[in-house]
Amino acid sequence: MRACAIAATSVLLASAATTASAQTVSRFDDGSFEYPRAAANSFTPLAAGQTIGPWRVTAGSVDLIGAGFWQAAEGDQSVDLNGSNSGAVAQTFSTVPGATYTVTYALAGNPAGAPALKTGSALIDGQNFQDFSFNTTGKSFTNMGYVGRQFTFQATGSATSIGFTSTTANSAYGPVVDDVQIQRCAPCPPCGTS
Repeated sequence: MRACAIAATSVLLASAATTASAQTVSRFDDGSFEYPRAAANSFTPLAAGQTIGPWRVTAGSVDLIGAGFWQAAEGDQSVDLNGSNSGAVAQTFSTVPGATYTVTYALAGNPAGAPALKTGSALIDGQNFQDFSFNTTGKSFTNMGYVGRQFTFQATGSATSIGFTSTTANSAYGPVVDDVQIQRCAPCPPCGTS
């Protein structure tokens, strides 16, 4: 039995949904949080309502980590989901209702402070879709220890929101997310075709 092919979302989600909100982008973008640029060897605190390119801070506060501050999983920047407190980020993009999408992302944690175990959740349309945790014991700014995480969801509408939220309370040192990628599983061709 032949498996379905996976095609990049940037190709298959090129057309914007007409019913999508003004904040919806036609395709998922900037999964590595590369723009705007935070100051090198520093970070930019952001509060609910502020944006990181196509991402919006939807709760609490987060830190956009600049190049050289610590190791990024991809590119130069990443996001600590705890700024002065636990926060969340989300991005809404066009999807095909009924289509299946695979999400991958790199997960680490801010090793500069307690607790050692950072926790949070990946969200689809604001609903908890996958819990995650990362233990920062033995990790450092030069060895963040990123791990890959993955999940699959089926779009229910012409626009979908993907988000990441920290559940690490009472701390300015939270889970770190980087290199978010979304791919659509292309439909299998009809039987007997190549």
